[in-house]
Amino acid sequence: MYNIKINDSLKPGLYCVSTPIGNLGDITFRALYILNKSDLILSEDTRVSSKLLSRFNIKTKLLSNHKFNEKKNIKSILNLLKDNKIISIISDAGTPTISDPGGILISECTKNKIDIFPVPGPSAAIAAISASGFSNNFFFCGFLPEKKLQINQLFEKIYKLNCSIIFFISPKKIKKITAHIQKYFNDREILITREMTKLHEEYIRDKVKNLNKVNISQKGEMTVVISENSNIQNRLQVIEESVKKKIIKLLKKMSIKDITTKITKENNISKKIVYDFCLKKKNEI
Repeated sequence: MYNIKINDSLKPGLYCVSTPIGNLGDITFRALYILNKSDLILSEDTRVSSKLLSRFNIKTKLLSNHKFNEKKNIKSILNLLKDNKIISIISDAGTPTISDPGGILISECTKNKIDIFPVPGPSAAIAAISASGFSNNFFFCGFLPEKKLQINQLFEKIYKLNCSIIFFISPKKIKKITAHIQKYFNDREILITREMTKLHEEYIRDKVKNLNKVNISQKGEMTVVISENSNIQNRLQVIEESVKKKIIKLLKKMSIKDITTKITKENNISKKIVYDFCLKKKNEI
């Protein structure tokens, strides 16, 4: 249908090939070409991947490579790569090694100076943030920890970040941790995506404080995006009266530069705002 020119000469090495997160139409021409030309495809679940390969008539051999056998496979895979074979790694959906198996293999390939080539394509995290309307400066958590204590510890570390927060979670689990999400992000907005790109895809937009009232289907895969903290951004632009008084006292014994460093470290205030205020007050003295 399209005249797509792809380099016929593939270099030997490991190819990290992105596959659709739902709709098979999202596969790229280059991904199909590389999968077809590979000597071996490492697959998270061969039952899932065989459906994709069958749909596009790709006959390349599949090898199961998941978190339970990844270490066991390393030696034989490295031997094939050292023998100048072309090996592709794919996950069940999206970009491999991102919250999926493959990290151990990538690490061993770098140690053994084996070439690694990314083959870009679908990514649930990027797809969700692109449709969110929130800040594209984001922190990606991947799958949340299993235990609530660990989730609390994670949220405690990241809730002060003034950026969007993205994580994967099952529909059945989100209701169980609603209180934890609200504890740290209650004044933010949220986008819940379910079954992205699939027939029954769903996008729920609301405020985190309303999360316990939201009706969420218990089926499918979910990617959640929490907005940046606009309240932090607003505080960055304002110096409270108590801080102003402190700055005026400090001007009698410290330089403007040192005061700016001290005040911005102790408070959520822009350096420029503090510096300009110091300069103004210094000139009035």
